[in-house]
Amino acid sequence: MPYSINHLLSFGKFASLPLILFFSTTLPSQSQTPRSNHLIAQTKPQTKPQAQPPLPQPSDLNGEENADPNDLRPLNQSESLLSLAGGQRLMNEATQAINAEKYDVAIDKLQQARKIFNQLSNFHLQLANSFSGIDPKVFESERNQALETGQVRDDATYKLALVHRAKNQPELAVPLLIQIIRSQNPTTELGRKSYQQLYELGFANVPFAPAAPSTSPQTPVTPPPANK
Repeated sequence: MPYSINHLLSFGKFASLPLILFFSTTLPSQSQTPRSNHLIAQTKPQTKPQAQPPLPQPSDLNGEENADPNDLRPLNQSESLLSLAGGQRLMNEATQAINAEKYDVAIDKLQQARKIFNQLSNFHLQLANSFSGIDPKVFESERNQALETGQVRDDATYKLALVHRAKNQPELAVPLLIQIIRSQNPTTELGRKSYQQLYELGFANVPFAPAAPSTSPQTPVTPPPANK
């Protein structure tokens, strides 16, 4: 049965309704798709940078709490080759070698300690002279360190001379003993002991007996360096 134009038009009105409903249901969902992606991007967990471990403090480096930071200075360690502690360590090793009658080892240790102490004494003396008339505190501190290291240098020199004498090497002991007397003073305890060794070895002919021991030994302000 043929349809009339009016029937087709009326059918077209109803036929277009599903299309309208289709677009009305699909278009909003398409327009919301970017928004849903934006929400997903916002809810995506952010990766936080990993926290860096804290830097070690001075107390962590040496394993002690409340440690003196000055102890971390390299030249204050006994392993340093240019320090008073390093020279004293060599002196202790030399004493152990002497007790074990290992004189060759003791000579080597004493020569090393003597060289270290001599360098320290000269360096501190040079610093003291540089600060003379500029800073009296620095001058006095460096001068005292020069005298202190000069004293332990002479102690090491005396022990070295005794080891040479024990090995029947007086020709090596005599120059060392004379250096001590020049550096110290004949009236000091170490100076008197050194001269007594020279007398016993036969190098000096007249015994030396001071009238009274010096209560305040006169240590030279600029102790002469010992020969290497």
